[in-house]
Amino acid sequence: MITIVDYHKGNLMSVERGLAAQGAAVRVTDDAAVIARASAVVLPGVGAFGDAAATMARLGQMEAVREAVGRGAAFLGICLGMHLMFEAGEEGAPDGGPNPQGLGLIPGVVRRLPRQGADGASFKVPHVGWNSVVPPVPPEPDLRDFPLMPSPLLDGIAPGEYFYFTHSYVAPDGPATIGLTTHSVTFPSAVAASGRAFGVQFHPEKSSDAGAQLLRNFVTLAEEA
Repeated sequence: MITIVDYHKGNLMSVERGLAAQGAAVRVTDDAAVIARASAVVLPGVGAFGDAAATMARLGQMEAVREAVGRGAAFLGICLGMHLMFEAGEEGAPDGGPNPQGLGLIPGVVRRLPRQGADGASFKVPHVGWNSVVPPVPPEPDLRDFPLMPSPLLDGIAPGEYFYFTHSYVAPDGPATIGLTTHSVTFPSAVAASGRAFGVQFHPEKSSDAGAQLLRNFVTLAEEA
């Protein structure tokens, strides 16, 4: 059973359908007690960091997710759900006030995606559309020379595979990074907080065969949990 966290922001049906298509039993709930006891949790990506964090805190979901992950539950944060894995985020911060606080599973602050690259080239923000995900290793002349993707979440997914993105903020790079993508800057597009806790910046439920493979991998991780 995979539990999808409902923090009252948007339509969660595409994530629910994507997981069900890979053979998972799925429930959607806002009940913190149910989330805390879950063996597998998905935090979907809908809304803004500050608003979502405030709702989750009010409903007791923040502590519930921390408890589930602390017990070894499989966890997948999608888009905003990945951002919420970090300590804090700029999105939704009051003028001159502190950044909204996230789950704190990974250190760092989520910041706005720049509209200009280092060479001065302009980029559209939000970043919307298909883009590649590569391992966090120095670039090689040919993607075929890259090692396999370094995580069970990305098993069977070729380095350089394309996924569907829609976002205006990016997480900081660090030891948790297991996948990178470039749009104005190179940013983490997949992270691992622990053995079974992961986040992805893209939307696997909207990413065709590669997204289906990632969700299938997560269902396997959930079965192991």
